[in-house]
Amino acid sequence: MISMKRILNGGMAALAVVAAALGAGPLQAQEEFPFGFVMTLDAARMPGSKRIPSIEVGDNGEVILELWCDGGKGQFSVAGNTIVFVPGAMENRNCTPDRAQADKDLLTALGDTTSWRRQGDQVTFFGSRQLRFVINSN
Repeated sequence: MISMKRILNGGMAALAVVAAALGAGPLQAQEEFPFGFVMTLDAARMPGSKRIPSIEVGDNGEVILELWCDGGKGQFSVAGNTIVFVPGAMENRNCTPDRAQADKDLLTALGDTTSWRRQGDQVTFFGSRQLRFVINSN
């Protein structure tokens, strides 16, 4: 016959396993990467310009960039919260030196991106510099 002590010990062990399994999971699941959306950099306009950089991400990670002055293409590869950006061909528009440098700096920061996080309509890229974009939902 099974003793009451043995039953209680087994029950407590089972409860400990269930509690550990529930506690090990994330509190909130990672939101999906916004494939198929346009995102705008969360930044103020440069003096004398109406432009703010934007990224249009296709369903397969293909990217259309509109920077401070130049524009072009690129590619995002996403696996979980890991991300890699590879710039493609860029159009060389007549840019002022400050906008050309800002474009170069932004492309470098995107190229250094290693991870990302989405919270609602905000997507943050992490790397040498933190970049926050807002998903255009209109």
